[in-house]
Order: sequence, then structure tokens, then C-alpha cells
Amino acid sequence: MNFITLTTLLLIVVNYVTSSKVLELSDKFIDISKEGTWFVKFYAPWCAYCSRLEPVWAHVAQGLYSTPIKVAKVDCTRFPAITSHFQIRAYPTIMFIKGTSTHVYNGERIKEDMVNFALRMAQPPIQKVSYADSIDNLKDQHDIFFGYIGEHQGTLWEIFTIQAIKYQPHAWFYSMNYDVIKKELKPPNASCVFVYKEDDIYFFETSPELLQNKENINTTLDKWVHAERFGFFPKITRSNFNEILEIKKYIVIAVVSENKLNEISQTEKFFKDMMEEIIRSKKHELHHKFQFGWMGTPDLANSIVMYDLSIPHLIVLNSTTHHHHLPDIDPVFMTPEAVIRFLDAIHNQIAPTYGGKDFIVRLYRGFYEARATVSSMWRGNPILTALVFGLPLGFLSLLCYSMFCADILDAEEEETTETHEKRD
Repeated sequence: MNFITLTTLLLIVVNYVTSSKVLELSDKFIDISKEGTWFVKFYAPWCAYCSRLEPVWAHVAQGLYSTPIKVAKVDCTRFPAITSHFQIRAYPTIMFIKGTSTHVYNGERIKEDMVNFALRMAQPPIQKVSYADSIDNLKDQHDIFFGYIGEHQGTLWEIFTIQAIKYQPHAWFYSMNYDVIKKELKPPNASCVFVYKEDDIYFFETSPELLQNKENINTTLDKWVHAERFGFFPKITRSNFNEILEIKKYIVIAVVSENKLNEISQTEKFFKDMMEEIIRSKKHELHHKFQFGWMGTPDLANSIVMYDLSIPHLIVLNSTTHHHHLPDIDPVFMTPEAVIRFLDAIHNQIAPTYGGKDFIVRLYRGFYEARATVSSMWRGNPILTALVFGLPLGFLSLLCYSMFCADILDAEEEETTETHEKRD
């Protein structure tokens, strides 16, 4: 029986090792890193976030197994030369390496997002579409993609190429001939830029005056691509929150609370679905003024308003001034009509505003963030938190006592002695 058990265990271990598609790298990787395409996780064994990523990374390797992309990992504690060569400053760091170019992945650490990132980065920044039927295939493959229509020359093509290189980590870019897709997309001009976004086409507005100034069209197209690369109702997390703020619209956020299984209550789901239905049914009216989204972590929403919100809730954040707006009534009881009235009041600048960027608000925000951090540490590990903060406070108290209280006691003793001498 012991022999059978041992044999079974060995088979399990061998099967696990051989089924793993993740390559273990050493210092020699520095010499071969420019050969082929690599998707590499730089980690440390003691890092808890690295351990959490390990099973997801194995699934990423499985998802990319049939592609030329090699998925690997490096233990930076064993091979510090690699850490120095690739300038790794945090663990885990996920990096796509293609020849001499490197791109750090900063998105959500879920399999689908990481696989799509690697597949996108392995391709040229702009891919050519030669057949009209290919448009339907692209629509099936991507919820969002950008396209250039026209000849590969001129200012618009040059600027589109620049933006495609810049935003390749975030979106897909294609080019196509006007005659090939004029019936499919009905472009307004022989040369234009568009975005396909969740079953709809939006064209980038240009003018002869704008095309004459490369700097202006570069800035304008940059802002447009950055704003349109997000869906109508994306999930807002700490990793993309600052990027969404750069859209320079009002950010409409439905706040719910996900558990560890990414589940929410029925009330929260009803509220979230209502907010999504509003933007999808009125996207042509609201999209140019508001960017909708949802948060599954109340802590991030609480840091915006600087107190604990009831769940579900609704926040509208002015990404330019950092002021925020809250509805007067409980969001649970809001109807779509009430939400629209609330957004109209915000757009017309008659709704109450809170927060901002002045000194007092920044000071209070720093205090709130510090308190929230300590509270989070206490909930996670109260003993460690007590040691981290208790020992320095205890030492500081002892130091203050020795500096002030001891002098006072000595002064009382001297005064008492002097009084006795006078009486004698």
C-alpha cells in the first residue's frame, strides 16, 4: 500500500511539472531575451501577491501555449542580475519583451486581460484589413477597436500611427482601404478614423484647419483615442482609476460590494443593471458628457468621498476639478428618470458639489487615507499592527517622559530641600 501511494504521488508530481507551460528562467535569459517574444513574470518567493498570481499565471501560459509567445517567470531573489537588467522595482512585475522593446503590464491580473495584452503586443501596432468580410470578424473578436480608412500617407495617417504605437497596450488598431469598406461602414471622407464600440461606429471629427496643424491634431486624436478606448460601462479599479480620470468627463460610478467570488447582492445587481441600461439606451445623448462605470470595492469609493458610503451608491466625479456629486435621496430608491435629472443638474452646474483639490481637502484626505490604512492593517493582522505602531509609540512616550517628567520631579525635590533649610 505504501509503495502504491508513493508511486501515485510521484505520478502526480511528474504530471504537474510536465503539464506546466511556464518556463523557469535564469541569468542566461539576459543573453536570449531579444530572440522571439516573451511574456515574463518577475517575482519573489516571499511576496504574497506573487503567490496569489501563480495559478492565474499558469492559466495564462495555457492560453498562450499554441502561440509563438513564450510564457516564463524569474525568481529575482536568485537572479539579481536580471532584476537590475530589466529595472524591476516591484513584485510581481509582468513584462512583455519583443526584441529590444519592453512593455510592463499594468492591467487587471486576470487571465483574459493578460492573454489579450500579450496577443495584442505580439502583433504590429496597426494590422491591415483587406476584405470587407473581415470587419464582421473583427466585430466578433473585439468589443472595441480603432480603424483608419484611406491611403497610408498624409497627416492623419501619420498621427494615427503615432497613437497606435502609444495605445497598443490598451486597444486594437487596423487600417483599411476606402473602396473595401465604404458599403460596410459608410465613412464620411476618403480618409478618416473611427472606433467600433460595442455594436456602434463613431468617427473622429476632423476639419481642413485641424489637419493643417500636426500638433493640434496629435493632441486632439490622443485625447479622443484615450477616451474612446474604454467601454460604455467598464469596471473601475485601482489599476485603471487614474487613467479614467484623464478622460476629462464627468465619471458616473455605480458603487457595489463584491465578495471574494465576485458576487453582489440582488439589490446591488438591480441598481448596477439599471445604471448600465441608462448609458446603453441613451449613449448618443450622454456619452459625450459622461463616462459611466462601476466599482466593486467600496474602499475606493470611500476614499473619494472620505467617509463610508451605504451600498449600493452613486457618485459622479468631476475629473477636471476632482469635485464629486452625491444624490439627495438613497440611490436604492432612484428611478432612471431620477438619475437623468440628477445628471442634468450636474451638467448644468446647479447640483451641490463636495471635495475638490484645495489645501484643506487634501489635508483631510491624507488623514482619512492614513486612518483607513491603519484600520485595514488592524483587520488583517491586529498583532502585527500593534507591534508596528505600539513599539514606536511606547518608545516615544518613554522618551517624552524622560525629557519632561523627570525634570519636574527633580525640581520638586530641590524645592523641598531648599524649604527645609530655610526653616532650620
